[in-house]
Amino acid sequence: MSALLEIRNVETYYDLIYALRGVSLTIETGRITTILGNNGAGKSTILKTVMGLIDDQPDKGEIHFAGQRIDGRDTEWIMRRGISFVPEGREVFEELSVRENLLLGAYTRRDRRAIQADMEWIFGLFPVLKERTHQWAGTLSGGEQQMLAIGRALMSRPKMLLLDEPSLGLSPLLVKEIFAIIETINAKGVTILLVEQNARMALSVAHEGLILENGRFVLQGSSATLQADKNVQEFYLGMHSEAAVKGYQRWKRKRAWR
Repeated sequence: MSALLEIRNVETYYDLIYALRGVSLTIETGRITTILGNNGAGKSTILKTVMGLIDDQPDKGEIHFAGQRIDGRDTEWIMRRGISFVPEGREVFEELSVRENLLLGAYTRRDRRAIQADMEWIFGLFPVLKERTHQWAGTLSGGEQQMLAIGRALMSRPKMLLLDEPSLGLSPLLVKEIFAIIETINAKGVTILLVEQNARMALSVAHEGLILENGRFVLQGSSATLQADKNVQEFYLGMHSEAAVKGYQRWKRKRAWR
């Protein structure tokens, strides 16, 4: 496999706050990689730095995507190269309809028939969005808004999808559905970088993971390796979430019979 995203010794600051401290990361094409860590560790900062959403950052280091250097570029330029971002909190356009939100995700495209085909594919992933096509996004439930945010990001036909806390604030049933959709998207060839507080669920779908503490990666490996690590088990894989993962696996097996 070839490297799609390479982050090389990146340092990022918020004013005087040292958010990322020499972070390096390589993500191969077609993989799901998850970044785990406590609040304030710098997980979201990595995604925002990749997307060019923090002014004049990174302060040091380089970011390469598909063999091209992208650090220092504006967000639209980066998006046009094939990266889409679903931020924490969804950030849908509340006073626009579901359809209008999806079309905004495709604003850089001119292939109308293909855009409509992609919209139908997204409606297949999230049937509830088709039912709400003309409904204002601000009237959707939290789970429906998360589906819309993911669908909007997919409308640009990204090579890579960055997801920031996609399960935040969702019911256990919706969390299962969102993670199943993440696997489906990846199976279509989209590389995924996933930031997620629900470590067990994240590692259940990811190929590999990294642990971030105080702006530095302190551990990385395959999902199986991290799940077997005693420190990861103690600090990130609490028994309270084990039932949710088992329920997700049962739900996924039932889904396969449909």
